[in-house]
Amino acid sequence: GRSQLVFVSSGQMAQLASGAWSDLKKQEKVSTDPKYTSRVRRVAPKIIQASGGNPSEWEVQVFASKDLNAFALPGGKIGFYTGILDLMENDDQIAAVMGHEVAHVNYNHSGERYSQQVGSSVALSAAQAAIGSGSQTSQLALGALGLGAQVGVLLPFSRKHELEADKFGLRYMHRAGYKPDEAVRFWRKMASQKSAQGSGAPPEFLSTHPADQTRIAQLEREIALLK
Repeated sequence: GRSQLVFVSSGQMAQLASGAWSDLKKQEKVSTDPKYTSRVRRVAPKIIQASGGNPSEWEVQVFASKDLNAFALPGGKIGFYTGILDLMENDDQIAAVMGHEVAHVNYNHSGERYSQQVGSSVALSAAQAAIGSGSQTSQLALGALGLGAQVGVLLPFSRKHELEADKFGLRYMHRAGYKPDEAVRFWRKMASQKSAQGSGAPPEFLSTHPADQTRIAQLEREIALLK
C-alpha cells in the first residue's frame, strides 16, 4: 500500500548478497548442534510457505554466537544466532522473528535501502559541486545536509522497514498456525534483556530500529485485527 524508490531488482540484490553470505559462513562458526538447528529448520519451511515461497529455494543456517540477532539476505538466506535462540521459549517466538526476516526479503527492503543510500550520495555530490568545498561555511552546510539525509530519510525509512516486517511477519506466523501473541511476549523479553544488560538505546529518531514500545504497540494492534 505504499510506493518504493527502488533502483535494483530483488534478483540483483540476491546477486550482491550471495558473496556476503558465502563470506559469512567462512567467518562465523556454523552450528550443527541439533538443539538449535532442529528448532529453526522445523519452523522455517512453515513460515516460508505461509509467505508464498518455496522452502527448497531458501537456505537456513544457525551461527554459534551469543549475539541476540537474526537476519535474512536477498536470495533466500536466513541466519539465526544461538544467543537469540537461547532467549526464545517456543517455536512461536522463533516464528515471530523468522516471519519478520522473511518479510524483509519479500518486500525487497534491502533494495529500497540501497536505492535510498545511492540517492542520498548522489544528492550530496550534487550539493558539493554547487556549494564548493573550500570554505568552512560550505563544509558546515555539507555536514548539515549529510545529517539531514541520515536522520530525515535513511533512518526513518529503516524504522518503517522494521515495522513493516513486523506487520507482515505477524501475518505469516498466524497463517502458519503459530500464536501471534508470542511475538509480543518475545519483544517484551528482548526489551527486558537489553535493560538488564544496560544497553541503552539512542532516541528513536536516531535509531535504525523502532523503540521497543513502538514495536509492541503496533504488534498489539495487528494482533487485534487477526482475531
